[in-house]
Amino acid sequence: MTYSERLNELLAIASEAAAAGAAVLAEREQVAPTGLPLDRESHGITTKSSESDFVTDFDRRAEDAVREVISARRPHDVISGEEYGTTEVSDPSGYRWSIDPLDGTTNFVRGIVYYCTSVAVQDPEGEWIIGVVNAPALDRVWWAARGMGAYTRRGQGEPVALTGPAGDLGSGLLATGFGYDPARKAQQVESVGLMNDHFGNIRRLGSAALDICLVADGTQDAYAEYGGQEHDWAGGAVIAEEAGVPVRRPASGDGVNHPDWCIIGRIGIEPAQLKPVPTGL
Repeated sequence: MTYSERLNELLAIASEAAAAGAAVLAEREQVAPTGLPLDRESHGITTKSSESDFVTDFDRRAEDAVREVISARRPHDVISGEEYGTTEVSDPSGYRWSIDPLDGTTNFVRGIVYYCTSVAVQDPEGEWIIGVVNAPALDRVWWAARGMGAYTRRGQGEPVALTGPAGDLGSGLLATGFGYDPARKAQQVESVGLMNDHFGNIRRLGSAALDICLVADGTQDAYAEYGGQEHDWAGGAVIAEEAGVPVRRPASGDGVNHPDWCIIGRIGIEPAQLKPVPTGL
């Protein structure tokens, strides 16, 4: 199998897996129309790191659906997921999948449309080579394979090639996100303020994967967030990179114990100029 054939195979599996997760999320409309919050008791809604850090039965079922597709087609690949962590395999291939079954859980719970399933693949050399993000409430999917470009499609429409933002940075939109810990959040706000003068406005959609995809397709101009987890940015970062957008991934995928900046696009200053956020927060 040639390298391009392998990429196409992995992309097809990633697309199928992301669609399987998104199909579970789409079931939300059957129990609570968009714009209406979910009932906490009926849908197993609990919290993790804080009272606003939700996890639902949908998160878990979507991850099950994603894992089922990948494991059936790639039984020797390692899978790292938000809900169940990393599962080891016998005779590992060296490929690893990073999945977020529901990025934007708070939006999902509250009836806000910005949520998605994100799937990414890392090769044996540690390079991120595949990214797929499927947003069922938006009826959109974004995808990319290393060296093959990035694309988006709405519904059953034709794929559109992505080339990143084209606007003037001074009037552009900076996307960001914040952690759940109040002290870390305060430091993040201060750091984002250093970039504020270089943009016309700031957006915080509540889904890192979608924020990054919206930079890749030019809807937003840049994204910067401190302390995100690997599954938050892995899929979107491949898509942005293939769209020609500068990408600075965190040094570690563990945003809790080893937080770092994820920067997508040009933020007007060098990353080294950002005020460090204390790692103890």
